[in-house]
Amino acid sequence: MADSTDYLPRRYFVDGNGRRVLIGLTTEETFEFETLDREPALDAAGKHVAWDEEGIPTTTREKRRLELYSKHDGAWRLWMVKTSADRSRNSAFVN
Repeated sequence: MADSTDYLPRRYFVDGNGRRVLIGLTTEETFEFETLDREPALDAAGKHVAWDEEGIPTTTREKRRLELYSKHDGAWRLWMVKTSADRSRNSAFVN
């Protein structure tokens, strides 16, 4: 059976130096985002440390992580639209 991730759109590209970079971010921003994203959002007691009860970021770390994610996600969505349009233009399928 094929791995289900085979059907998921790529969010990374490989830059000219062979490094994986999130679409819309620089190499440095990708490293920063991945570092911030790996840090736990819960403390030892299971309480949220990165945002309040209403889901609003409370830490500089979480605000920066969301800033980088938003930048990446916006660029990724534009990339998906462009990729889809390119596929449609080059498709031999007629509906």
